[in-house]
Amino acid sequence: MSLLVLGISHHSAPMEVLERVAGVDTETALIDAGASEVVGEALVLSTCNRIEVYSEVSRFHAAVEALTSSLAKNAGVPADVLSKHLYVHYEDAAVRHAFRVTSGLDSMVLGDEQILGQFREAFKASVEQGRAGRSLHDLAQSALRVGKRVHTETGIGRHGASVVEVALAQASRHFGSLAERHVVVIGSGSMSSLAASVAAAQGAHVTIVGRTATSVHRLAEAVGGRGVNLEHLDQEVRGADVVVSATGATGLLLTVDHLERVLADGPVDLFVCDLALPHDTDPGITGIPGVHRLDLAGIAQLPQARIAEESVTSAEEIVLEAMAEFVARQTSAKVEPVVVALRARAEEVVDQELGRLRLRNPGLTDAQFAEIARSMRRVVATLLHTPTVRMKEFAIDPGGDRYAAALHALFDLDPAAVSALTDTGGAPSA
Repeated sequence: MSLLVLGISHHSAPMEVLERVAGVDTETALIDAGASEVVGEALVLSTCNRIEVYSEVSRFHAAVEALTSSLAKNAGVPADVLSKHLYVHYEDAAVRHAFRVTSGLDSMVLGDEQILGQFREAFKASVEQGRAGRSLHDLAQSALRVGKRVHTETGIGRHGASVVEVALAQASRHFGSLAERHVVVIGSGSMSSLAASVAAAQGAHVTIVGRTATSVHRLAEAVGGRGVNLEHLDQEVRGADVVVSATGATGLLLTVDHLERVLADGPVDLFVCDLALPHDTDPGITGIPGVHRLDLAGIAQLPQARIAEESVTSAEEIVLEAMAEFVARQTSAKVEPVVVALRARAEEVVDQELGRLRLRNPGLTDAQFAEIARSMRRVVATLLHTPTVRMKEFAIDPGGDRYAAALHALFDLDPAAVSALTDTGGAPSA
């Protein structure tokens, strides 16, 4: 089985294509991903600008085809259309990609720390649905550690910002400050929560608007703001300076005609941050005098979405170092069953010879027999030590798995025994 990542993001697809894929339900995608016999473990990462399936697969091409079909079906996009914008990473490249993602190196805003929490939640969902075994457990835990290390040890940790923070920084520049400004946040999910917190920390008056009263009022209370039902959206927008929307709704919440009616009674100076995918607001609202709009595509073009080159270089070095260590550990783990089986085979041969020795030499005392047994076991252990150590060392080189295969064939190891040893690790408990 091998690691494979198949995905689509702002790097590979235009926003209009991403919008069509953004509505994929991750739980359904997980179930569908596992429906193929060539796909074992699976984890689905879905953020405001990407959806990726991390999986353990038995056959590369068949797995790519199965995962593409699954994603296309759930997104309602023809597979031949979607495939033009997909990327695939395999084995070592899949590991490096996972580490770059959690480090914020693949984010729309370089250094975005929010991705760490999103990846952690994706892994948690995979575990809860029984889709994460040993391979993805090791990958996810390593990726989270690498991401945390990058943010702690490099300039990315000091300068990186989330999409939400960059958007609100633009709104703050527009008004000079968000202090005493009225900020309306539509939705109560993770991005909305961050937007509310950032705005409140800058002294804004925050109002949370949403459909679910419990979560809306809980968030409002947490930031010292107000919580109102979505049916009062027009009234709240009319008195707002900034509107932040990140609901993930399937339709537009603010159209041109709608907003023109809402704002018809007075002078307008409204800054709209549309962080949803698909869009919550019509791009055409910028044609309304006094209305300014910033969306994910616009954020990607801002200088604030970039950080110092030296920080990126340091982060990439950490990723490559961690990838090499991870691959070495995984390769060693793959050859370990052959080593164990070889030693077990040697023990079996020694035991058989000792049995014959006991039958042919009944006059041996227990002490004499024990000394002979120790000598035979020492000889076998000495003979096996160097080959098994060398095999583990050579295994990390290109084509290194051939050394394990050679030992397997030369010593006629039982394939079923090796397979059983491989399977004993099983999946870690959640």
